[in-house]
Amino acid sequence: MPEPATFIRDGEGKRVRIPDWLQRLFSYDDTASRHPFTLAGAHAETAQKEEAQGPQAPDSRASASQTSASRASDSRASASQAAGERPADGQAEETTPVVRPVPLRDWMAQQESSQSAPASPMDASESPTAGSAAHAWPEKVPADLASCKAAIERTFHLPENKDIVLRSFRVGVEPGWDALAVFVDGLVDKSVINTHILQPLMLLSHLDEALGERRERIDVVREALLPGNQITQLDQWRDLVQGILAGNTAVLVDGSPAALAVETRGWEHRQVGLPQTETVVRGEHDAFTESFRANTGLVRSKLRSPDLVTEMMTVGTAASTDVAVMYVKGVVNPALVAEVKRRIQSIEVDYLPSSGVLEQFIEDQPRSLIPQVLATERPDRIAHMLMEGHVAIFVGHSPFVLAVPAVFFSLLHTAEDAYVRAPFGTFLRIIRWLALFAALLLPAFYISVANFHPEMIPTDLMLAIAASREQVPFPVIFEVLLMEFSIELIREAGIRIPSVIGPTIGIVGALIIGQAAVQAGIVSPILVIVIAVTALASFAIPNYALGFGVRVMRFAFLLAASLFGFYGIALLFCAMVAKLSVQKSFGVPILAPVAPKMDSAPDVFFRGAAYRMNQRPSYLQPQNDWRQAPVTRPWSDETKPRSRQGRSRRP
Repeated sequence: MPEPATFIRDGEGKRVRIPDWLQRLFSYDDTASRHPFTLAGAHAETAQKEEAQGPQAPDSRASASQTSASRASDSRASASQAAGERPADGQAEETTPVVRPVPLRDWMAQQESSQSAPASPMDASESPTAGSAAHAWPEKVPADLASCKAAIERTFHLPENKDIVLRSFRVGVEPGWDALAVFVDGLVDKSVINTHILQPLMLLSHLDEALGERRERIDVVREALLPGNQITQLDQWRDLVQGILAGNTAVLVDGSPAALAVETRGWEHRQVGLPQTETVVRGEHDAFTESFRANTGLVRSKLRSPDLVTEMMTVGTAASTDVAVMYVKGVVNPALVAEVKRRIQSIEVDYLPSSGVLEQFIEDQPRSLIPQVLATERPDRIAHMLMEGHVAIFVGHSPFVLAVPAVFFSLLHTAEDAYVRAPFGTFLRIIRWLALFAALLLPAFYISVANFHPEMIPTDLMLAIAASREQVPFPVIFEVLLMEFSIELIREAGIRIPSVIGPTIGIVGALIIGQAAVQAGIVSPILVIVIAVTALASFAIPNYALGFGVRVMRFAFLLAASLFGFYGIALLFCAMVAKLSVQKSFGVPILAPVAPKMDSAPDVFFRGAAYRMNQRPSYLQPQNDWRQAPVTRPWSDETKPRSRQGRSRRP
């Protein structure tokens, strides 16, 4: 007789009982279907189902697992025969059920295939969508309203899904037409649905009966009954599903093989407020929010040009995310627009959560520490970059908009540079450049001077450094790493704790840790000053991604300085510049317009006067090279006409 499932044979062929705790450990109980799943009984139950259902095409993964299991069983049988095991005379060879693990995904696939039953027969034109194992989606919108309702229930998993609302009603014509409204609760404005969809169709529908008979019902509803300002007629089922999930209300009329998607978006979102990361003193004080259309509207309200084009696309196979590509036609290079669209459309992912994830997909070198895409929350900066010839990318509900291509020097520019006079803007940029080098190299310089090159500093300062380090038992590199770790810890803690006490914790924590470390003799007082200046310099870098990259590269310079002094710093700096010189952002060198040298407005290292900003950046290869007249101050002797030779307005 076959042995019970609670017994197995070991490598020597002896019967071994499976302990109860082990059976409970490797058992699965689906409380929804009351179907016990155990390692011992899974294959036996599957075999019984296959015998009851008859021959059929098995699932590829299930057949693969069964084939591998049979091969393993054959190998074990052949091994036991080779070992000399034979059944006793007069007895048949016993077949012992083998305990084999079943992958959970195979079991779930078997459960879905056995439990899935169509709620109603589908039309001949309906077929499941490719790649969708759990849905039986029709390809076209069925003309029969009952089939549409059944397909919607299957698609959105009704009645389990509680936020999908189906509203059946009759269009108030003679004779009445059965209709159905479908929307997602929480994504729509219900007052708009009541006043612009249900009320006109149910109460205010007065049409000639002959008019409705001569024309398609869905056309009559769209042209004569619905007062909505944005109505789209859809005949593809997938487009209908995406429209409902986007916040539209779908209206289906019995007898019409199409649906109407009425604009009723009205979910709650943060209102337009002050920028959080790019604040200015003199300038506009609005920022992007989590509303997709509000973000595009903010830019269009600043650029009132008919040449401003917004192209829409979606990314995501399981959950689609709206992505908008915005550019100024007649200014931007068409090849740049085509490349941006190509990279976005080539992304195959289940879900795209934000613009930060999209940036990692489309950038040229994802492992580089220098960002190749500029992310900003300011609409005025996006408007300015669009008029230069850049391309802006809006992603779903992300409050940050991407601008491509991005060069290294633009990462040190801010929106406030355009709102102040040229001398003030130049002064601010000099401060940022000094902050960049201080945040990157100042601790490494300290290590080099203290360990390798004390002759480079005045004698009094050298003696002061030596006296401050007299009681410190650790080498300089250990002191610097300890303080750097403390600063990074305080910075991270200040971000994660509540915003009310975050700045206080950062300031107090830095003061307490620095003072305690000096009094305990762990670090020298001069090093505390160096690390504090370095931390302040890193905060002065306007671009968050660039500041993060500088913080990471600072540790590499610390290691080089501790090993080779100034020689190590120089070699690593040359290697970094060489790496940047070959790096590109959407085909544009990251160090343009300096390396390679290109014509551009005087707005690279320093802030030029506004009346000198005649040319657009040549590294963008815009269709129109000039953004203002050569002479914008004819009353001033300072302004002189500049020749346009070699610079033309290309159509």
